[in-house]
Amino acid sequence: MLARVTGTLESVDASVALIGVGDVAYEAMVPAHLAQTLTGRTGERVTLHTVEHLEAVAQGAAFRPRLIGFGSRAERAFFERLTRVKGLGTRRALRAMARPAGEIAAAISRRDTAFLQTLPEIGKRLAETVVAELHGKVDEFGSAGEHRAGAVVTVASAAQQAVAALERLGQSRAEAERLVGRAVERDPALDTPDAILAAAFTE
Repeated sequence: MLARVTGTLESVDASVALIGVGDVAYEAMVPAHLAQTLTGRTGERVTLHTVEHLEAVAQGAAFRPRLIGFGSRAERAFFERLTRVKGLGTRRALRAMARPAGEIAAAISRRDTAFLQTLPEIGKRLAETVVAELHGKVDEFGSAGEHRAGAVVTVASAAQQAVAALERLGQSRAEAERLVGRAVERDPALDTPDAILAAAFTE
């Protein structure tokens, strides 16, 4: 299973991000709130934590593999738990995540069905089902939304600055991106230009 993709954000719209990795581009469906976070960051280096989904086509006669990307491992784990709610499933759960996972989890923890009904795909009955099935089971995700995919944004910005610094030192852009990409791939927790540069020079 492809669990993580790190590369250059080539494009993003309301529901799909295109990530370039070398000569290959990965198309990943993303939650609406993450798409908003990534808007305006085309050309920056980002990391998506992914799950694979088989999408039925031709009325179920065939299946097409799709990637779904999230800004953190915690958000991905929350999504996987959300898909288990009766009546949701993969596509509806993804559309429902128009707000960060932490905000949705917090609403579930306080039994706030009114908030849940503001999300796409969630009506009154389904909101009650979500609370009934997940209350007490998603408390650990309650603060995840505060990051608003911060891992993606922070690393992307820091990586871009590291690439620029390497270019100023005489590296070509392609070589700078290769060095930075390898460093971030080895250690996704790197979130400052200095840390990324130090890791790049120890390659």
